[in-house]
Amino acid sequence: MRYWLMKSEPDDTSIDDLAAEPERLFEWTGVRNYQARNFMRDGMQVGDRLLFWHSSCPEPGVAGLAEIAAAAHPDSSQFDPESPYYDPKSSPDAPRWLAVDVRFLRKTRLLSPAELRQHPPLAEMTVLKRGNRLSITPLSEDEWRYITEQLLAC
Repeated sequence: MRYWLMKSEPDDTSIDDLAAEPERLFEWTGVRNYQARNFMRDGMQVGDRLLFWHSSCPEPGVAGLAEIAAAAHPDSSQFDPESPYYDPKSSPDAPRWLAVDVRFLRKTRLLSPAELRQHPPLAEMTVLKRGNRLSITPLSEDEWRYITEQLLAC
């Protein structure tokens, strides 16, 4: 099993959206960075766990836990001319962008970047490094365990 941090703008999809439909699989669309796409394609497997991170909002941070529920597949938004993620250079025969499906596990208290920075075992988390803008980053097993067993243990 691997561990991931995935960012979503709560106005687009929030942890509350997942919590409202806990059995639903949510397609993680709109990733338009090749490194993040490659994490989905080459690294993510069904059953992997993820920290659900609210981004581009007044209070960013870890808002919940989810899991990868379906392996990488063509991102449906790249073919939809009405989508802000439409890519006219992509075709169903040769898709450029991938998505995975995620499923809700649980909502958590918000863990802000400032709080996470106070914990030395988390100092190497990619999301906390200057200049990091990736929407998907891997977590070490130690980072996952520290967050879920120490910070979210209640």
